Amino acid sequence: MNRIFEFLIEPYTSYPLINILLEAGAVILGILSVWCAKQNKIAVYPTGMISTGIYVYLLFQAGLVGDLMINAYYFIMSIYGWYFWTLKKETTLVNSISRMNTYEKRWWFIFFMGIIFFVSGIYILFDKWKDWSAPIDTFTTAIFFIAMWLMARKKIEHWFFWITGNLISIPLYMAKGLGLTSLQYLIFTVIAIFGYIQWKKILNNKKATA
Repeated sequence: MNRIFEFLIEPYTSYPLINILLEAGAVILGILSVWCAKQNKIAVYPTGMISTGIYVYLLFQAGLVGDLMINAYYFIMSIYGWYFWTLKKETTLVNSISRMNTYEKRWWFIFFMGIIFFVSGIYILFDKWKDWSAPIDTFTTAIFFIAMWLMARKKIEHWFFWITGNLISIPLYMAKGLGLTSLQYLIFTVIAIFGYIQWKKILNNKKATA
């Protein structure tokens, strides 16, 4: 246990205190954001935007291009998701939890592959492809892009993408020396599992009362 603790803490011995505090704040807000998503609460977006904004700054300093792009995309999609989730017709919310239709299932794979090619090109352009983590970063970036889009559209399948990407990110961020972030993704995974269960109940109740 001590070795694990030392492995998580050791990289922070050379970090500026402000960066440690910023990462801790981003982790707390990130966890709060995912919890709000689980509860189907609109607060998922303001908390998530602050968290991702902090991460954009930290990842820019660390030179982690793929991760930076993911968080910048999260920030932009949070604006759209905030709008989509709160859209009303008179006093009634227009959009509720639903499943992907045939059209969306057909296009998510094309979108996924397009992101992989795009991110790979960015890595090559910035001469980052030589890093061992580049292929994994590219894959998780594509997964998280799809997950965020589907969440903004209130599609229940987004939880499967979050769970997959989170599980990959746990050891990945640990290897990158971001122990707090690695722990965050572990918590994300647990919340995402319960989030799917919660959303499925809401969806089933909606069908039962329709």
